Amino acid sequence: MSRKKHHGGWVILTSLLIGLMFTIMPLPSWAVAWRPDWVALILLYWCIALPQRVGITSAWIVGIFEDILTDTLLGQHSLSLICLSYISVKLHRRIRAFPIWQQAVGVFVLMLLSEILSIWIRSLLGAQHTDWSFSYPAISSMLLWPWIFVMLRDIRRMYHVF
Repeated sequence: MSRKKHHGGWVILTSLLIGLMFTIMPLPSWAVAWRPDWVALILLYWCIALPQRVGITSAWIVGIFEDILTDTLLGQHSLSLICLSYISVKLHRRIRAFPIWQQAVGVFVLMLLSEILSIWIRSLLGAQHTDWSFSYPAISSMLLWPWIFVMLRDIRRMYHVF
């Protein structure tokens, strides 16, 4: 019985660390509401590209680190990333079959779901949210998806990550 040796685990880890760094990167006040969910975008790509290696456990671990870095309720990002990764792993073959612009629409829906989960958790803690600004990160994530997808796909091919 032969085992396949996985290559490029460091590439996946590095990309997720870069996503965490982009998450805490300071932005001008006008751009804060439009900040894309970098970690979720990168995790979504890896769940679609390599569902056998990146999934719910990875989402939970990365979510805990994101909670610590952003000083939010422990488990808030984990819950949304777990839901995102579960859906993307279950539908990875269908998502990969779509053209990139249709994938971007799917990313919008998934990111909107993630934002709604975060608002729900914050509302359980007593915070009130009355406007539609929660959809801005989903819109910016949708617009960035084609570039994120192409860049990570090229990196995955260059370093033979499988």
